Amino acid sequence: MKFSPISALSPLDGRYCAKLVKLRPLMSELGYMQRRVQVEVAWFIALSDCGFAEFKPLSPGARTYLLGLVKNFSEVDGLAIKEIEKTTNHDVKAVEYWLKSKFEARPELVGAQEFVHFACTSEDINNTSHALQLKSGRDLVVLPALDAIIDKLREMAHNFADVAMLSRTHGQTASPSTVGKEIANVVVRLVAARDKIASIKLLAKMNGAVGNFNAHLSAWPDFDWEAFSRRVIETPTPLGLGLTFQPYSIQIEPHDYMAELFDAVARTNTILIDWARDVWGYVGLGYFKQRLREGEVGSSTMPHKVNPIDFENAEGNLGLANALLRHLSEKLPISRWQRDLSDSTVLRNMGVALGYATLAYQSLNTGLGKLEINEVAIAADLDASWEVLAEPIQTVMRRFGLPQPYEQLKKFTRGEPMTRELMQGFIAKLEIPQAEKQRLLAMTPGSYTGIAAVLAKRV
Repeated sequence: MKFSPISALSPLDGRYCAKLVKLRPLMSELGYMQRRVQVEVAWFIALSDCGFAEFKPLSPGARTYLLGLVKNFSEVDGLAIKEIEKTTNHDVKAVEYWLKSKFEARPELVGAQEFVHFACTSEDINNTSHALQLKSGRDLVVLPALDAIIDKLREMAHNFADVAMLSRTHGQTASPSTVGKEIANVVVRLVAARDKIASIKLLAKMNGAVGNFNAHLSAWPDFDWEAFSRRVIETPTPLGLGLTFQPYSIQIEPHDYMAELFDAVARTNTILIDWARDVWGYVGLGYFKQRLREGEVGSSTMPHKVNPIDFENAEGNLGLANALLRHLSEKLPISRWQRDLSDSTVLRNMGVALGYATLAYQSLNTGLGKLEINEVAIAADLDASWEVLAEPIQTVMRRFGLPQPYEQLKKFTRGEPMTRELMQGFIAKLEIPQAEKQRLLAMTPGSYTGIAAVLAKRV
């Protein structure tokens, strides 16, 4: 069967293919190959500047050419590497051979070709490449997608800061808030979670087969290889890798930073699952309506339906993302002795995990863009819930020392339908100062929102 989006095993490359065009070049195998070429080139150029008699500094033209191989890396190049891999049965060695093949007709590079992959173990190339993939995936896709959600939610928090709404605790009517304040709660959580993702240092090591620079020192025992490795890893791109140096490792970088990153993304996703479920419920209550798209069908049999599918899709894909992210964070920091390969195949699924998250972020943003507030429904819900004023009434009664205020309101309101007339009748009989009585009589469920509006406008 010829591959096409409808024959793809994963919906990320099938049904949702078009939605992941920004992530695919970064987190795919092609993106992984390009990062490997980037690492090999950075190491090779840096070695030429070490002052070794056997490897003179490369000319400006050679440097430009090598950096061009990274910048212009294409699918054709990736397929050429895969063809070499059919013989080597080793993906990193295939990259090395492909790079050396690009030296032909350039005597300067041909003469220095054995310094490609010099003293490196495959994991020196792989771990740095994975870090580069995660850096680009985080900075160019994940964070911008989260920022778009945060910006939209912040806008909604401000716009709806003064729109009073009934709260529900344990599914029951509770003290009112405002729509903007409830959205502001999500904004504050997301900002903190987003900043955690952004702050995590992406570590990399280039220290040989078991982390001790054994091979390096066998060639030049008096050279400071650790300082050199740090310089290559931490120097900004394109001459370096722009990562954070990891001085201690076995053959593989320990992957603890990956676990921290994946946990941070999963925690962010959990916040978004919480919000997706809440807004789904608010749509069900009629607090929000959804703008219609021409020709869109909500149900194959019920013509009236406009389903909150964007929030449902987001919830499902966030769950898939978290299942993978949590497996990655639990598995990757574990390796038998100095190396086993169980991390290798798992790492190839980083893009899958981030793909489901990215898909969910898009669904959420789309869903938020369709929402229209229904102030009539929200106000009607408030007006049908006068029992929520039992809280302020008993609190004022406590202030003035009236007997058993909580118990009185409990007996008066619990299990009974409350109306304006009933609540105001109760207030009228209270033996409290007239000014306080008038203040309570003027109170409505819609006015009893504390500083919710202030908090909503502050985010």
